[in-house]
Amino acid sequence: NAKDFFPLPEPLIQKNISRVMSLRDGTKKMSKSDDSDYSRINLKDNADDIVKKIKKAKTDTKPIPENKDDLKDSPEALNLLNIFSDLSGTDLNSVFSKMCGKEYSHLKKELSELIVAKITPIGKKIEKLRKDKRHLEAVLKKGTEKASIKAEENLKKIREIVGLV
Repeated sequence: NAKDFFPLPEPLIQKNISRVMSLRDGTKKMSKSDDSDYSRINLKDNADDIVKKIKKAKTDTKPIPENKDDLKDSPEALNLLNIFSDLSGTDLNSVFSKMCGKEYSHLKKELSELIVAKITPIGKKIEKLRKDKRHLEAVLKKGTEKASIKAEENLKKIREIVGLV
């Protein structure tokens, strides 16, 4: 049946996705295409790079307020609190309660430690995989073989549906 074989794709729109904003401009999405490397955390950044980038991230001169509404004019500061909330698995309101009245340097220190703990293992794994050329070639070969088998099966079914068999 052609309808079952060629289903119309349904959009996958997730409701509560948080966007990680730039460390330099909290109104823009964090992006690897940004000119400044200090606007983002890269998966291959080492601990020193991460700490340096978070230290230089734009925040506010006033202490951390009680709630996010007080940061409507400081999107960069709110961004750091959101990142901390997401990475720590803590509700944003709880983060505000915990950080309220503290300087942003305190948040930056805790956030740096959290990001280092989450990101640096990924970067190390990436480097390890990139150095193991034989493993990468084996994975590519296996993937090519699987894709060829699946493509051949699909072409056979398509020919039957279209009536070429």
